[in-house]
Amino acid sequence: MNDAHACADRPTMLLIDGSSYLYRAYHAMADLRGPDGEPTGAIHGFVAMLRRIAKDIPSEHAVCVFDAKGPTFRDEIYPDYKAHRAPMPDDLRAQVAPIHEVVRLLGWPVLEVPGIEADDAIGTLARVAAASGHRVVISTGDKDLAQLVTPEVTLVNTMTNETLDEAGVLAKFGVRPERIIDYLTLIGDAVDNVPGVAKVGPKTAVKWLQEHGSLEGVMAAAATIKGVTGENLRQALGWLPTGRELITVRTDCDLSAQVAGWPGLGALALRPVDRAGLLDFLVRHGFRTWRTEIEREIAAEAAAQAPTAAPAAPLGPRAGETGDLFAFDDAPAEAPAPDAAAAAPQHETVLTREALAVWLDRVRAAELVALDTETDSLDPMRARVVGISLSVQPREAAYIPLAHDGPDAPEQLPLDEVLALLRPWLEDAGAAKVGQNVKYDTHVFANHGIAVRGWQHDTMLQSYVLEAHRPHSLESLAQRHLGRSGLSYEDLCGKGVKQIPFSQVAVDLATRYSGEDSEMTLEVHRTLWPQLVEPGAEGLRAIYETLEMPVSALLARIERHGVCIDVAVLEAQSRELAARLVELEAKAHEIAGQPFNLGSPKQLGEILFGKLGLPVKKKTASGAPSTDEEVLQELAADYPLPAVLLEYRALAKLRSTYTDKLPQMVNPDTGRVHTNYAQAVAVTGRLASNEPNLQNIPVRTPEGRRVREAFVAPPGHVLVSADYSQIELRIMAHLSDDPALLQAFAEGLDVHRATAAEVFGVPLAEVTPEQRRYAKTINFGLIYGMGAFGLAQSLGIEPKAARDYIERYFARYPGVRRFMDETRAQAAERGYVETLFGRRIHLVDIRGGSGPRRAAAERQAINAPMQGTASDLIKRAMLAVQDAIDTQGRATRIVMQVHDELVLEVPEAELDWVRTQVPARMAGVAALKVPLLAEVGVGRNWDEAH
Repeated sequence: MNDAHACADRPTMLLIDGSSYLYRAYHAMADLRGPDGEPTGAIHGFVAMLRRIAKDIPSEHAVCVFDAKGPTFRDEIYPDYKAHRAPMPDDLRAQVAPIHEVVRLLGWPVLEVPGIEADDAIGTLARVAAASGHRVVISTGDKDLAQLVTPEVTLVNTMTNETLDEAGVLAKFGVRPERIIDYLTLIGDAVDNVPGVAKVGPKTAVKWLQEHGSLEGVMAAAATIKGVTGENLRQALGWLPTGRELITVRTDCDLSAQVAGWPGLGALALRPVDRAGLLDFLVRHGFRTWRTEIEREIAAEAAAQAPTAAPAAPLGPRAGETGDLFAFDDAPAEAPAPDAAAAAPQHETVLTREALAVWLDRVRAAELVALDTETDSLDPMRARVVGISLSVQPREAAYIPLAHDGPDAPEQLPLDEVLALLRPWLEDAGAAKVGQNVKYDTHVFANHGIAVRGWQHDTMLQSYVLEAHRPHSLESLAQRHLGRSGLSYEDLCGKGVKQIPFSQVAVDLATRYSGEDSEMTLEVHRTLWPQLVEPGAEGLRAIYETLEMPVSALLARIERHGVCIDVAVLEAQSRELAARLVELEAKAHEIAGQPFNLGSPKQLGEILFGKLGLPVKKKTASGAPSTDEEVLQELAADYPLPAVLLEYRALAKLRSTYTDKLPQMVNPDTGRVHTNYAQAVAVTGRLASNEPNLQNIPVRTPEGRRVREAFVAPPGHVLVSADYSQIELRIMAHLSDDPALLQAFAEGLDVHRATAAEVFGVPLAEVTPEQRRYAKTINFGLIYGMGAFGLAQSLGIEPKAARDYIERYFARYPGVRRFMDETRAQAAERGYVETLFGRRIHLVDIRGGSGPRRAAAERQAINAPMQGTASDLIKRAMLAVQDAIDTQGRATRIVMQVHDELVLEVPEAELDWVRTQVPARMAGVAALKVPLLAEVGVGRNWDEAH
């Protein structure tokens, strides 16, 4: 980055979009606290980012620009400007003043200008600095600032390692910098609530600007532009000049009140670090490692001034500190040694048998080896190896190219020979390995007939257990914990139709990319693992070691086996759905009194709210009446057409997502569907299923339930569904310790009927079906933190009646109310809740969110311990059932896990064993205060098994 931006004959002006940095630091960092309990995560992150950019881009002049409090001129132009933006979280607001303070102590000028935005101040500074002969670098993640790019002005995004000069802007947006304002005016800015032209996205905007030259040209040609977009453009002509004014970054602001000597830039020269003031700041806010560094520097200066003093110890950056993005000062002592972390990465390309032999010796001797594969496909069941990278210490890796076939590809070692040499080590359970998403690499090697053993660590799962609410890609982890950003896949292969396969990537670039993957994985592990073994983290370590890691291995087995699909059943269902869709379309046309496109929101809005005069419930960002599902659900209670439209949409989605798509997803080699189970997605620990998604089949409708008929057992087998009964209610009873709930489950009562008897004050035998339905809604509603308004909507009753039901419920179950109150308070104090087994579920907005977001976090605080505990239980159940299968040498296979249900493919001869052993194993995975109950069903297909 230095070479790209430093220039010997011109000084550099570095402009930091401080407001952008604030939010990025806040959302990327852990919830750190200083000695006084005040939040410090954003401070750590901001400082790390600032030190990183200062190192990468040496500059003579620099300024950190923040948004000032109060309205700006844009609010006068358009009162709804940024109306949808949530207020700054309280925890972040408390860190703004300390961030300003530490930025100044580091020698950076800080600028806030009332009445304008930070963007306008940056634009003005960039213009003046460029005119005075500076090379200007703007560090931001804001796309709006691309309009400022000139031959003298460049944008840098440290989060994505992206640099935008004039060519970069054109490549990214499809228009040159001088047309960015026109481009943004056409597409609008949803973040700032600036409407554009309805239904006009980036492709249409670029096309129009290429055809007509400018926004003025597009507006002049509006009458000739056909179709819906042309009509939308004509409707927006009156608005577009205002939109353009809102989007245009001003470059002519008067900064004389904030910058001494303006328009001179002398006041914006970087100053020396105020070490004494900085040391005081670090003590007050609980920085440890950086504080030690500053103390050593002060001591070294004092020693240098004293002739008799002993030489000062050499100073150097701590592990991951210099240039770190989001590396904070409380890193554990077990992190990589400073000199190892600071060294330039060394990536070796292995092209000879001699070099391979050296690396084989190294991995055999190493205590832990990071392993990564590069492949020809993202489909784990079909991916084949293109290359393998290995790392035994941070910042050092080897890449073994094996199937590169680009025009300049060198001669490579034979794939089969290398895999044969690696196989003993790969299949050695005693050879400890670490990877990032090891399940994928397990599949890749299995495709070559190699069963990898010895996966001791997975950095993705370590991150997931420590901070499930954050991203877990290696790119995110390296940026967050190491302050490093490597090559991206798109850097190497491009994107879209021009993307090339990895096999055609130049081997030197592939070596750097894959080498970074393995050596950064090892370095991330050395950062995260100490956090799992430190005192107080025993529960997290147990979740990682005894649950997530073994579940990952089991999921690989489940995915590889797959589940049988009867394609003929799906094809028949698809034909039936097609016929029903034709009927519904005709019915909709009949109700409307004219034909229209049921998939067009515009036409639908004209029919519903124009011709039929239905009440408008809400509007889109562009001001048009909304026709989303929530609106249609509300209208369907009183009007026939919305009900027809809802049914049409549901069946169309069912057909496109399942009955049409599932047959295309059958693997031709196995004749089965192989879903992917993603572990590191849901914060509660639940698994997510994709390609295909087996967990979102809409089983509440007859047509949705029928899709399960296509999931079948092979000849001589049956499918068994084993499902926990009312698991979350049982967990609620355990956690709340409510006597009435505990008694209901202990006696084996129908808990919904028992609740109805309590709430409605009637004998158990006299509870009506309607009362039981109400009680069931109350039971599950309260588990999900539902209030009176939500309950009233669910039951179709008045809010007052719903409040009465809730009060009556809590009067009968006081332990539940106590649990909820205590959980909310504990969540607000700690920032997270825990499952019964120690999994932590962080609630980002529980302390710092806006009113609605905090309320949602409080509702989540109630549900998360139950849903998270249920997730832990089903994972324990999977492991227990598989252990029984393996221990007893059974041929039964787990083929699916869906919510609280396991689906097994069972040989008919083992059915009796499964009927008794599986529910017993599932019930025995934990000792709750109420009995765990698992029920089984059997059938030739999944639907029958229910």
